[in-house]
Amino acid sequence: MTISTDAWVLHAGQPGETQRASLVRESFEFSSLGNDEVLAAPLYGCWEGNMDHALTRKPVDVCHHRGEDRVVLGNAGVVEVQEVGAAVTSVKRGQLAMICANAVFDRYGYPQLMLAYDAPGTMGILAKQSKFQGHCLIPLPDNTKYSLAQWAAFSVRYSTAWSNWRLAYGTLRLLLSKEELPHPNVWAWGSGTALAELELAGRDGCKCVMLSGNDKRLATIKRCGIVAVDRRAIGDVNFDERRFSTDLAWRKGYVQAENRLLEEVKRQTSGEGVNVFVDYIGESVFRATLKTLAREGIVTTAGWKTGQVITMLRGMECIQRHQHLHTHGASNSEAIAAMRYGEAHGWMPNLADTRIYRFDEIPELAQAFASSDHDVFPIFSVRD
Repeated sequence: MTISTDAWVLHAGQPGETQRASLVRESFEFSSLGNDEVLAAPLYGCWEGNMDHALTRKPVDVCHHRGEDRVVLGNAGVVEVQEVGAAVTSVKRGQLAMICANAVFDRYGYPQLMLAYDAPGTMGILAKQSKFQGHCLIPLPDNTKYSLAQWAAFSVRYSTAWSNWRLAYGTLRLLLSKEELPHPNVWAWGSGTALAELELAGRDGCKCVMLSGNDKRLATIKRCGIVAVDRRAIGDVNFDERRFSTDLAWRKGYVQAENRLLEEVKRQTSGEGVNVFVDYIGESVFRATLKTLAREGIVTTAGWKTGQVITMLRGMECIQRHQHLHTHGASNSEAIAAMRYGEAHGWMPNLADTRIYRFDEIPELAQAFASSDHDVFPIFSVRD
């Protein structure tokens, strides 16, 4: 028996294809429930970086990677549970639940493959009806004070931020105690996950600064009580090694922009430098990120928006006692802990003035995300 639903579908590309893919709205069929599976109606979702990676087919074509012709993306959101398999204990029929994208995990519970991305046989919430493994759904708190759209934005971004900040702050405190460094300087490049992480850092007594070149995001950053720095006033610090070596005019402009960034860091940190830099961008800004660090500084990430390969002078990083931390999503136990903390302490996405895209506007949202012309939390509804 198969179930058919209305969905936005990603089709496999041709071998060697480099053109950005487009989603196709069509009927999508999937098998009936297994014992450990849940049938649910997606309500709200949040467009995530992994969805953009899938459309650009970088670093892989996820359809080919999974051995499937068609894939339904979307691993951050809130659903209503409709049916549950006999072995499912995590949720009940009729409950509202948040997606935990941890589809395949190691012996300690940390994610290896993500739901509706690189985990074969999984589907996401870009559909009117979808099927999930039971452990990929976590019930929302009873009588939650927050909206379903907020929990959709929380789903991947805040769980990831919780896991990453636990490691980053714990590592910092192994390097420097609270007595030695009462108020660390924590900076980030602008994204929703980084913003969530800076909010946690602020609650731990850190002085937080976030950089963005987008007016919508700058406004949200300020509303969250975090110092916002407009990247447009600094200039382009996206490093290109080839142009740096061959184009003297470009090299001069890059160095000037980098120096403006370092002057801003010096001003904001009273010359101390950045103790933790949350960098979810990656390769293009890594050179600049490293230069902002204080001694005993940390670069921490759970993403690679502009590239996975980075170059550094290892000896200098040892001498500076710099730490480079890497996480991926969150374990289920971390996601549950993050939800409990968020509900109890108001650590939640600020969606004031955030546009919520309709289901038929998904291609417009995908394009807005690709061009960085979107709110901090790019939310969409599935039920019109």
